[in-house]
Amino acid sequence: MPKIKNFFLNGQKYSTQHNITLFELITYFNYNLSLFVLEYNNSICNKTDWKNIFISKNDKIEIITIVGGG
Repeated sequence: MPKIKNFFLNGQKYSTQHNITLFELITYFNYNLSLFVLEYNNSICNKTDWKNIFISKNDKIEIITIVGGG
């Protein structure tokens, strides 16, 4: 039986039983990859690492979007 992993994205709880990477997660939610910073377990995560980091139990992911203005 697959093991369910709970994780938090922008403070909201989600669950998965699949092994997914950060890149797959943000692609699933249709984020524009050039307009945000990703915080993973309280540390800024480099974009080059997103395809190598798999979501684990109780991970905390925050998407910080960049907003232009004047």
